[in-house]
Amino acid sequence: MTKKIFTAGLRLDPAVRRQQILDAAISYFAEAGFGVQTRELSRRLGVSQPLLYRYFPSKQDLISAVFEAVFMSQWRDEWVVELQDRSVPLRDRLLRFYLQYAGATYRPEWIRIYMYAGLADMDLNRNYLALVRKKLLVVMCAEFRHTFMPEAVAANLPPISAREIELLWTLHGGMFYWAIRRNIFNIKPVTPFETRTTDAIDLFLAGARELYPQVVEQTLAGTSGAGTAAAKAPRAKSKGVTGSVS
Repeated sequence: MTKKIFTAGLRLDPAVRRQQILDAAISYFAEAGFGVQTRELSRRLGVSQPLLYRYFPSKQDLISAVFEAVFMSQWRDEWVVELQDRSVPLRDRLLRFYLQYAGATYRPEWIRIYMYAGLADMDLNRNYLALVRKKLLVVMCAEFRHTFMPEAVAANLPPISAREIELLWTLHGGMFYWAIRRNIFNIKPVTPFETRTTDAIDLFLAGARELYPQVVEQTLAGTSGAGTAAAKAPRAKSKGVTGSVS
């Protein structure tokens, strides 16, 4: 249910008042989506339109503030640093990341606002997905190359391909779907999140061990010719997947 601001006649610090309006707007957008007009929005929030406009001059300004509060405030730059820490096996890095990422993002308001924004064809989703692609998936692809391909080959490959990124979207999207099942469909999981996450990562890595080098080789062959040395290079034994070089 939408939070209302029960402070009529009470003078508040402007920062406190703004945060109240923002919290109530987050609750409302998660409940009803973004199709509401500002008049209805102010009524549901329990404030006047002039007061709403004083803090957020337009509906888009309010939506931008919601994006910052719900999505960007939860983002952690250390995720990227930890994903690149090759002193830790890739499996452990992925598990640590997804447990942290889920704790920060797989919450009802986050999931519901994300879904409503997608249905409304808003830039909010596209901006966030672009961030995930650039900051997370490209980094993961580089770590998969390092783990599953010969070092000499991995060091001289062209930029990460769209096909490689699509592979990592299957992992990332699968994790996200659990949050949709829980927060949109109200389907309670039958196994703990850590167990599901561990199983998904182990399954993905088992397939990636064979498939990832093939995808890189096929992509390279398609752009540089099938006779390149890199395309025909032997595959590396998996490095640091489960805690040791195998």
